[in-house]
Parts: sequence; structure tokens; C-alpha cells
Amino acid sequence: MKKIIAICNQKGGTGKTTTAINLSSYLAIAGKRVLLIDLDPQGNATSGLGIDKQKINNNIYHALVDNVKPEQVIYQTNIQNLYLIPSNVDLSGLEIELASQLGREFFLKNFLQLIDNHEITLIDCPPSLGLLTVNALCAANSVLIPVQCEFYALEGITQLLKTFELVKKNLNPGLEVEGVLLTMADYRTNLAREVIDEIRSYFKDKVYKSIIPRNVRLTEAPSFGKPIVVYDPNSIGAKKYQELAQEILGEELNSNIKPSQEQIAATEDVTIENKYEDCNR
Repeated sequence: MKKIIAICNQKGGTGKTTTAINLSSYLAIAGKRVLLIDLDPQGNATSGLGIDKQKINNNIYHALVDNVKPEQVIYQTNIQNLYLIPSNVDLSGLEIELASQLGREFFLKNFLQLIDNHEITLIDCPPSLGLLTVNALCAANSVLIPVQCEFYALEGITQLLKTFELVKKNLNPGLEVEGVLLTMADYRTNLAREVIDEIRSYFKDKVYKSIIPRNVRLTEAPSFGKPIVVYDPNSIGAKKYQELAQEILGEELNSNIKPSQEQIAATEDVTIENKYEDCNR
């Protein structure tokens, strides 16, 4: 059974896109065939992987609204085994367009049923609990919840869990919580430690052991269109996302894992012509 994980938190600034980009990269380098779906109209996961969202002809919007075939919206990234369905501002009008459609919650699920050759699919959700996020929850097997180590960490989590339970009860009975990821931890403050303790007390064993710290290199990497494993594989942020990938896979990864020349194409220029061609291989 292929694994489909929705990375979801309706609160902005929790590290959803950073996690989507870097977790998918490490899973791909570990040898898994990974598909990342950018379901956020801001398209940050798209640009964070070096793809110009304004120059692509088709994206997730066209797949869901215009029934464009998978091979026309899946692009190969600069990491071998990592593929992307991009997004841009076109997606912002999707909720209005689908509002009157029958089965509007299942458009993404129906589309993903046409793709059967990826071991792991990650969905970068928008910072809301609207129709796009509901589509992701209906399509996914599980939900990964990034929670920042800040004062308002649990604000909004209750509503997210209510939405999760409603989707699980009425639309997707198999949906589970994959895990809770603590992000933006600053160990110089007592507050960070208190928040970590509070979240672990609330979510118990669903909290990952890996904690993502505040890290300048993680912040810089997207502006260069590169995941952290390419931009600075020796940074603490890179090592923590590697640990997270290891937790999710349940297997040891090489402690010095880094992209080889064979695994990375031209990291300075990811061309949109490098499109994924064979969706059933």
C-alpha cells in the first residue's frame, strides 16, 4: 500500500512547506520514489524546489479542474526519485469553482488513483481548513502536523483535530495521525522547553523524537530553490530532517547521507522541460 501523507496545520508559519520540501528530499535520496504535491496557492514548495511557477503550463489546478492527465502535471526535480506537482495562484479560485460540484471533497483522491508508481506521496496543504485541505485529508492515509515551539503553539490545533475527526468519521475512515513534528525550537529559551513538554504531554507518543531547530540555513535554502540536503547538508537543520526521514521510514539512514552526482541533476538550473513522462513505470 502506498503511503500518502498530508502535511497540515491551518496556522501559518509552522514549517509545513519547509518540512514538505526537505522531508521529501531525504526520503527520495534514501531510495524511495516520492511525489510532492504543492496544494498551496502560494506555490512555495514549487519555488523552493527551483521550479518557476509562472512558467509551467500545467499544475495541480489543471489536474483537478480541467482533468489534465498526470503525466502533464508531474515534473522531475533536481533530486533523483523526487517528483513534483506544482502550484501557483491559479489554485486560489478552486474552492469557489468546486463549491457546487458533487463529490468536491474527493477530486484530489480521484486524481491520485490514476498514479500508482510512487511509494510515498506528501501533500503540502495551505494554511486553512478549507476545501483544499479537506481534499488532502480525504486523499491521505495519514496527517503530519508541524507545530512550532512558540507560545501559541496549540492555538488552532483543537480545530484541526475536530476537522480531522469529522473527515475520518464521514469521509475517510482510514485516516490516522502520522505524527506531530516540533519545529522552530530555540533551546536558548525556557519557553521552548515548556512548549515541547506541553505538546508531548498532549500528543504522547505521536510526537516525533526529531525536533527541527531554528536554523538560518533552513531559512536561506528556499531562496536558492534548493532543499537543505543540497544547499547545506552539514547544517543542523539538514541533520534533523534526515533524522525525521529515518523515523518515518523506520530504518537507519547513512549518517553522512548526501546527494551524489547521480542523484542530483543541474542544481543551479532546474528546467521545466525536465518533465516526468512515464506515470506508470
